[in-house]
Amino acid sequence: MPNCTTFLDANACNPEKTALIVPSTGESYTRAELLDRVCRVGRGLLDLGVGRGDRVCIYLDSSTEYLLSYFGLWRIGAVAVPTNRVYRESEVLYAVRDAGAAAVITDAEGAALVDRIRDRAPTLRQVVAVGTEVAGATPWSDLLRASPDLRAAHCRFDDLCQIQYTSGTTGKPKGAMLTHGNWIAAMDAERDVLGITENDVYLGIYPMGHVGLSWGIAALRAGATYVVMERFDLDRYLDLARDYRATIVAGMPPVIHSLIQTPPGTEAALATVRAMISGGGPLTPGVWKPFHERFGIPIVNAYGLSETVVVGTGTAIRPEHYATADEFRSVGTPVGFSEVKIVDANDPAQELGPGEDGEIALRGPAVALGYWQMPEETAAVFLPDGWFLTGDVGHLDADGMLYITDRKKDMIVMSGWKVYPTEVEDVLVQHPGVRDAAVFGCSDEHRGEVPVAVVVAGNNISPDEIVAFARERLAGYKVPRRVILAGEIPRVNGWKLLRKRLREEYCGA
Repeated sequence: MPNCTTFLDANACNPEKTALIVPSTGESYTRAELLDRVCRVGRGLLDLGVGRGDRVCIYLDSSTEYLLSYFGLWRIGAVAVPTNRVYRESEVLYAVRDAGAAAVITDAEGAALVDRIRDRAPTLRQVVAVGTEVAGATPWSDLLRASPDLRAAHCRFDDLCQIQYTSGTTGKPKGAMLTHGNWIAAMDAERDVLGITENDVYLGIYPMGHVGLSWGIAALRAGATYVVMERFDLDRYLDLARDYRATIVAGMPPVIHSLIQTPPGTEAALATVRAMISGGGPLTPGVWKPFHERFGIPIVNAYGLSETVVVGTGTAIRPEHYATADEFRSVGTPVGFSEVKIVDANDPAQELGPGEDGEIALRGPAVALGYWQMPEETAAVFLPDGWFLTGDVGHLDADGMLYITDRKKDMIVMSGWKVYPTEVEDVLVQHPGVRDAAVFGCSDEHRGEVPVAVVVAGNNISPDEIVAFARERLAGYKVPRRVILAGEIPRVNGWKLLRKRLREEYCGA
């Protein structure tokens, strides 16, 4: 099984075709230039002593360097551990320690944070800093000066290439073990879903620490041009779509909701777009249908998880479904070599029939090996016969179209980001004035859901103080958007939290 970067070598046979554009920095790379830089980064990492199987954390904003770090690590058979640049110290420390990272690739500010945790991260040997030179760190520019003579390491289908952390319901993040084979399957599945060719221009907005990056990599795999937008801004998004004549654009429910609020004439900016991706959260008919009626752009509503490299093993609704399906509710049918079934939530061996709600199970070539160093959690959801229990609830109709109706777990999905209540609660109760806390999701038309907290606290504690406390310790998207002070929190027998009752009581407020 080839290394999952060898498509770059194949594409470089047409060396002058533009592969990657980063408008914010003015960067543009042909296929040959992209391969050259990937090889230099890989060789530079080898020169630093990073080798096959070594885990390396990437702690950067979305950028060319982030993408090159993935490819450079995969190229040499090392393992990428992507993190979100908004992570706080404790969150970065967890990823570095749990993965046993040998190195961190970051920027000057991130290097200062890493320096504070080095004495608590015994496996950490190297820090690579992008931009300003940092004492004790290897400059990124040193990697780019390395030799580009680097053939891809030979890898097997099940060789690990990434640990993708996804928060657990216990508050302890789980590292989904993704392989070269998983990524190869994902690239081809997503290329197939979108029908991507070398004539396409893909405008990507998904953070590079998120598996949504796979759509951009699939575009590169197909020989298309990938235009990178590091942070979403509606006006800039429309400008880039117009200026680069994008044919495929990334979206998610908040983006689509924002577009239907725009003034008449906005349609012209998306005139060249033939498909929009949506995923990462529920897309309601009240947003999807008005968008389709106004813009006439089919939405590929995709369903997948970090553990399946999005639709590497998953489902999607495609333009051809629009004629016959209820296109404004379904997340479609299996993609590529994926399989989907509905099982009894209490007995996964029992498969349910059409129209019956149960737990969604997926099986296919992009399902992760399991969770890094978590055998019990792995055994609970990665079944011996290849099925992965997603924790989401839904049903199949008579035609095999999948509909998601609920979540088995208490996960909150805000603008595509997953927030697990227990992780946030564990931080809130560290405040000396907080005696008890409960976090749950409330519907939000723009973001899908937002985290809300009910807190039992001392008389002198204000909601703003609690929010500020959380903001210092959590990534911004995990911070409760509303804090409600209460005298008590409803629990069964004093311990089992009744989140449903909290949602019913407070989400309408």
